[in-house]
Amino acid sequence: MLVLTRRRGEGVAIGPDIRIVVLGVTNGQVRLGIEAPRTTEVHRDEVCVRIQEENQLAARTPVVPLDDFRRLLRKKLA
Repeated sequence: MLVLTRRRGEGVAIGPDIRIVVLGVTNGQVRLGIEAPRTTEVHRDEVCVRIQEENQLAARTPVVPLDDFRRLLRKKLA
């Protein structure tokens, strides 16, 4: 892990397309600004963990055959 000290207004570049800037520090909380391409997902750690858990759950969910799905859909609409 790279550990850096940055002050308000200073930043860090990650590759050619991502920049993180310290916007401020208040009561022990650091406010960061992140500049990244729209195609790059940026999430807080806890959100990233939740996405990974949901993806793993979806991968374990059995697939419903298309004909069964259509039958269930017809019942719901009826």
